[in-house]
Amino acid sequence: MLYFLAALLGGWPLGQEAIQAQPKPAAKDFKPFVEKLQGSNITFDMMPIPGGDFLMGSPEGENGRNADEGPQHPVTIKPFWMGKCEVTWDEYDQYWKTDDQPKDNQKDVDPKSVDAITRPTPPYADETFGHGREGQPVLCITQHAAIEYCRWLSRKTGHNYRLPTEAEWEYACRAGTKGLYSFGDDGSKLGDYAWVASNSEELTHKVGQKKPNPWGLFDMHGNVAEWCLDHYRKDVYASFPKDRATVQPVLLPSANRFSHVARGGSWADQPAGCRSAARRGSDKTWIKLDPQRPQSIWWLTSAEFVGFRVVRAVEEQENLKGLRSKVTKQSD
Repeated sequence: MLYFLAALLGGWPLGQEAIQAQPKPAAKDFKPFVEKLQGSNITFDMMPIPGGDFLMGSPEGENGRNADEGPQHPVTIKPFWMGKCEVTWDEYDQYWKTDDQPKDNQKDVDPKSVDAITRPTPPYADETFGHGREGQPVLCITQHAAIEYCRWLSRKTGHNYRLPTEAEWEYACRAGTKGLYSFGDDGSKLGDYAWVASNSEELTHKVGQKKPNPWGLFDMHGNVAEWCLDHYRKDVYASFPKDRATVQPVLLPSANRFSHVARGGSWADQPAGCRSAARRGSDKTWIKLDPQRPQSIWWLTSAEFVGFRVVRAVEEQENLKGLRSKVTKQSD
């Protein structure tokens, strides 16, 4: 099914207008909401994720466990909103396929985000890799592209959007549960909640078709794996204390193209790869068919299993304000 993708490098700025800080939402506003993309009929739903503590990672002996999932360690997460579904092509096309460049009608976002936003130039081949477009999750884009989309979305809506940290992602996936999956340990039920290798017919599916997790999030297991903000390091959990909770941990991405964290498993994965604690780091095989030198920082030629969803913090942590990708054409 792997079609050859000759993705181009490059992009163009969306401007550097002066912008203002976004006020913290009032407590009464911490509820589900629908975001509309200005100038279109495209909307997406955001779900409130309450703050709390959880044990991140998997216990020794968990079925399907990998070494990079331990040791378990306590983590504190602050409240945020998360996309009810994975970002679809309908949404992403508004970013990279249109000429819309918000200027005079630009809404207010964080003042640290005033630097230019870039967008990928169109690829020469079918960027959906034959998986379909309407209502389907975006795929085969780099973490860099996902971060730039979030920056564009923040400008477009006036709300500060970004990728979830790995800790936020696992916390939201578990939704207060402690088992292999958000619905428990019974793998025979996975097909009710996820598109995986056994039921996907080697294709992604429209988002939101399966059962949601307890916090109303769809496709946290399967369909497409989801980019997180973190740089991937196999042994990173060993650096966190076990006797006290780490608040809002994140391993900020470097200027290297690889490796970054993807979570949740995909349509191509077996059940073990779709567990709540399962981790995956990107690598150069995801772009192995790109003949360009340097290779694209926007599109992946061999990763039709990875997409993303967005989050919005109630009160953003200081080290994530205005964060942008450090990846450039010269990055390794």
